Amino acid sequence: MLEISGAALHRGDRELWSGLDLTVEPGEFIAVLGPSGSGKTTLLRSILGLQPLSSGTIAVAGEPVHRGNARIGYIPQQRSLAPDTSMRARDLVALGVQGSRFGFPVPHRGDRAKVDRLLEAVGAAHFADRRVGLLSGGEQQRLRVGQALADEPSLLLCDEPLSNLDLANQVGVTDIIDRQRRERKAAVLFVTHDINPILNRVDRILYIAGGRFLLGTPEEVLQTRVLTDLYGTPVFVLRAGDRLVVVGVPDAEPHHDHGDHEHGGDA
Repeated sequence: MLEISGAALHRGDRELWSGLDLTVEPGEFIAVLGPSGSGKTTLLRSILGLQPLSSGTIAVAGEPVHRGNARIGYIPQQRSLAPDTSMRARDLVALGVQGSRFGFPVPHRGDRAKVDRLLEAVGAAHFADRRVGLLSGGEQQRLRVGQALADEPSLLLCDEPLSNLDLANQVGVTDIIDRQRRERKAAVLFVTHDINPILNRVDRILYIAGGRFLLGTPEEVLQTRVLTDLYGTPVFVLRAGDRLVVVGVPDAEPHHDHGDHEHGGDA
């Protein structure tokens, strides 16, 4: 569903990552982890056709990436809409149904039924006619997921979609995304700072830090030894009940040369 080959990306004179090879199969759930500034969101932008690579290629379903690819659904980080926003919940989801059309969006026959199905699928039918500015952050995020699912995408790109949500809404939004993966075999690339809400659903982890990356199963990547080597500084992976805690990770991407280290590879 997604094939990245020899990908490299620079920001000014700084290399975010290079030599990235990644093949994602239908129905696979991959978490993308790493410190702020490591290029996680930029990777999603490249897959969306919004950010050209410095080198390498990206293909979705065998075709080169391009803007407006209906095979891709994009779920952004939760950001609250202004309280005075007059748009209703169903209007927000309708933008996903009508948004790929040229010109002023004119409702087509069947659009309302499709919007109703999407609202039902994301658990938003009971507040469909409420103003979005009066909804909670979790309710607004369910609508964004509904938008992303409008074209029944084969690939879901999730850019920290659980940020600023309470635990109940984290579980609810994750369940919706995972159901799309299981029922429609959509591949999922899920950028997050906290692996715990999705840990039991993840097939592999792509961990990016310091211009290097690791790719492997959670058991392979989330180890003290592995992350210490990746960061070049002591990092500890601890287990507290059913949660993992990573201690010692820098808050932001370190700015130092990794030219003497191998880029990439399995954990």
